[in-house]
Amino acid sequence: MAGGLKPMRWTPWSRLIWCVLAVVALHALIGRSVAEHMAEFGDVSAMPQRVEVAYVRDMDVVAPPAVAALPSARAAAPPRAKRAPAAASPAASQPAISPAPPPEPVAIAEPVKPETAPVVEATPAANEVVAEAPPEVVTPSPAPEAASPASNFVWPGPTRLSYVLTGNYRGEINGKAQVEWVRTGSRYQVYLDVMVGLPVAPLITRRMSSEGNITPEGLVPERFEEDTKIMFRDRRRVGVRFEADTIVMANGERQPRPSGVQDSASQFVQLSYLFSVNPALLTVGGTVKVPLALARKIDTWTYDVVAQEPLFTPFGEIDSYHLKPRRVGQTSNDLTAEIWIAPSLQYLPARIRIRQDADTFIDMLIERKPQLAAAN
Repeated sequence: MAGGLKPMRWTPWSRLIWCVLAVVALHALIGRSVAEHMAEFGDVSAMPQRVEVAYVRDMDVVAPPAVAALPSARAAAPPRAKRAPAAASPAASQPAISPAPPPEPVAIAEPVKPETAPVVEATPAANEVVAEAPPEVVTPSPAPEAASPASNFVWPGPTRLSYVLTGNYRGEINGKAQVEWVRTGSRYQVYLDVMVGLPVAPLITRRMSSEGNITPEGLVPERFEEDTKIMFRDRRRVGVRFEADTIVMANGERQPRPSGVQDSASQFVQLSYLFSVNPALLTVGGTVKVPLALARKIDTWTYDVVAQEPLFTPFGEIDSYHLKPRRVGQTSNDLTAEIWIAPSLQYLPARIRIRQDADTFIDMLIERKPQLAAAN
């Protein structure tokens, strides 16, 4: 065809123009990629500044610490309270001993002070009081110790727990997880890191962090952050702020702050604290309640101690107590966390199973002894 398109003639100027356009497009593509990575970097940097700790030794697997004996002291207190009447009966049942002391004070008191005759008549009652005195002295002394077990508890130094992860998320998954506890004076940080897939190209990464104050009642969170990255999806960040009387949820809504409330990361350490100061709570058939502030709502989790079970770990068999949450009004998107507490590991969680539904869950089993930082 005479009127058809003619082939394009490349001139030096046209080549230069196309080269410039190609460079600009390439720079725009690189710039977009860098911007996305910088945005992710900005999100990560907004997380609380993590205290770096060097872990130098492993925790010993031993029987629960001495504070575990406190419940038995409480159980012993009622029998001591019953000794008061019991002590009076032996005094009354020993006539050979009780008549002997009265003549001595009577003989001395009558010549010296006649007006002390009423005292002489009261002397046998005084003797009875002396016989009852030992129980009165013994009974109050153990009571304050049993009433404040938390005063004997010493918060541990930085500790890291490592887990092997299995589960199901649109198919079988594997990975690693860590729980890290860091304490600086009366301040704390708790981190829960989960990685699904290979470390070089993880399918899912999630970091939950909690920071706040340590008090005689346990942990008092101030800030919770959750950072989730799923391959080929945008990073998702949610945060919860804890004020004196209110909690600022992830959507900005303010709700009243319940007493003793925890977040998704601090609850594991708070439970370890509660069982350390009162091991009687860790009894099959028992329950423990934890007010929990999630990203979008505040709920009270009631953990039932459902069984005492052995766990088979790479460093040997350990005993544990299986805690299962019992919740009312749970929706399909709510996560639940079953926990296996190991008394021989300072009541730390040796296994954690986080479940959304029957087909979506992760199961974390401790794979080595907890790591400890150098003693201060």
